[in-house]
Amino acid sequence: METGRAHLLDTVYGLGGYALHQVTIWGLIYYAQKSKLKYVSGLHKVNVMALLANAGFIGLHILQTKVAYDGLAQDVHILTSMGSVVIMLIMILLIENQRRGVVFGAKMPFMKEVARALRKYHGYYFSWALIYTFWYHPIEVTSGHLLGTFYTILILLQGSLFFTRTHTNKWWTLAMELLVVVHGTMVAWMVYQGDNPQGGTPAQFFFGFITIFIITQMHGLGLSKLARWGFALLYIGGIVFYYSGRWAEIAEVPRIAVVEYLGLIIIGLIGWLILRIAALFKSLRGNNSATS
Repeated sequence: METGRAHLLDTVYGLGGYALHQVTIWGLIYYAQKSKLKYVSGLHKVNVMALLANAGFIGLHILQTKVAYDGLAQDVHILTSMGSVVIMLIMILLIENQRRGVVFGAKMPFMKEVARALRKYHGYYFSWALIYTFWYHPIEVTSGHLLGTFYTILILLQGSLFFTRTHTNKWWTLAMELLVVVHGTMVAWMVYQGDNPQGGTPAQFFFGFITIFIITQMHGLGLSKLARWGFALLYIGGIVFYYSGRWAEIAEVPRIAVVEYLGLIIIGLIGWLILRIAALFKSLRGNNSATS
């Protein structure tokens, strides 16, 4: 009976904190968009409100962990948390298509309209993915958990800076993307060292995310051709050095990149189809209005 009651309280604390956090940030994003704010170098009042709100809910989640520990993790599958963040990373690739392209600087034209729509509304999905993931994990004092929490908090900070120039600074946003290299590799290493290793190896995550950097992320930064070739040669050299004597494992290098680029094409096509259907209905309504 006590176990069932504890489980219920755990769920209420976690779900309640998550719901309040989510609705608050969605409300602030909606308010900011309706206010038609311009991008500024400093902060709008709504940015200060978002920063304070996130700080308050971070403190609440720390308290919730101490009181009830797990909030969402005990009731939902881990793939819901992991998947939401993977989709967010894929969406970032799509949004940045017009600035840096997808494959060695080459842009995907059919994604231009989809990227424009995502730039306008991505805050709602990104905030859900991050806040849901934040409340999924307890604030555990281990290196892996703390690094993940730190990474999530940094992206919550990025999300709080909407309509500021920092939010769109290419070096800052790249740093937010590349931190997944450190986080993914460290978590994979901790799992791989355990009694029941499962999932990908640390090298798969490290070289997988670096592959995306080489193919996509380093383009659009204004780097010279020499610098880009330098990064590419370091990447190739790192692969040769690590997999020398274990060439049978080299097939793991492109796995993460393949998943992300396939996801990019799928999400891009779904978005394009939705926009086409929306445009068709809009055209039909316009024709009906004209004939009536």
